[in-house]
Amino acid sequence: MPVKTGVKMAISGKGGVGKTTLAALLCHLYAKEGKKVLAVDADPDANLGMALGFSVQELEQVTTIAQDRQLIKERTGAEPGTSGQWFTLNPKVDDIPEKYVLAKGGVKLLQLGLTSTGGNGCYCPENTFVKTLLNHLVLEEDDTVIVDMEAGLEHMSRGTARSVDAFVVVVEPGQRSFQTAKATVKLARDLGVDKVFAVANKVRSGQEESIRQALNFVPLLGMLPYDPAAVHADLAGKTLFDTNPPMVARVREIKANLEATLGLE
Repeated sequence: MPVKTGVKMAISGKGGVGKTTLAALLCHLYAKEGKKVLAVDADPDANLGMALGFSVQELEQVTTIAQDRQLIKERTGAEPGTSGQWFTLNPKVDDIPEKYVLAKGGVKLLQLGLTSTGGNGCYCPENTFVKTLLNHLVLEEDDTVIVDMEAGLEHMSRGTARSVDAFVVVVEPGQRSFQTAKATVKLARDLGVDKVFAVANKVRSGQEESIRQALNFVPLLGMLPYDPAAVHADLAGKTLFDTNPPMVARVREIKANLEATLGLE
């Protein structure tokens, strides 16, 4: 049964586990139900747009939020990339999303354009602005909001995290991925999130039971199989939603499990 209200969901996981693939397929499924879907790419390694079917040319036409130095300076009062400045901690953001979105197939895409804090310069104004915007999207947007996060939760405030209906960690078979998932789950719970789940991806036949045992610290919504067709679709610049019905069906099951668990049916 379709969900009646907009769901707010954050999806995280270490690089390469398939979190962007899951986020994109969920966006398409909610859009097919007639929901207003806002896909938020909050990963510095931004790939959600491609996974949703936007072309490189379309994506290049849009300035990401964090790249707009004039906007950041105007709203925070500080020059981006410089340190030792005073800047506002609650910049105005409620008029931002529509100016920076691309739309296709019932899905609107907003790219935050986050920058790794490990580089040169101070990203305090940018990060403050992005965190405030995320908080606004999760707390006040009427749309179904699906956020493609990086592995960490640096850009989620405590209030944002608590307001998310579900925090989903994507893992692949392997101890390093399991350990990253455990650390991410702890971070989420430290922020006050109690609705944390896992999805296992790239699962081969015979690995199911060992994965369940390794992820005994978090509810498991489902597993997605290792499928070379997913790699071929990416190489061809095509979306899994259009080319891989079995994978879409698996994600539809995961979506149903999540909604049943949350009581959102």
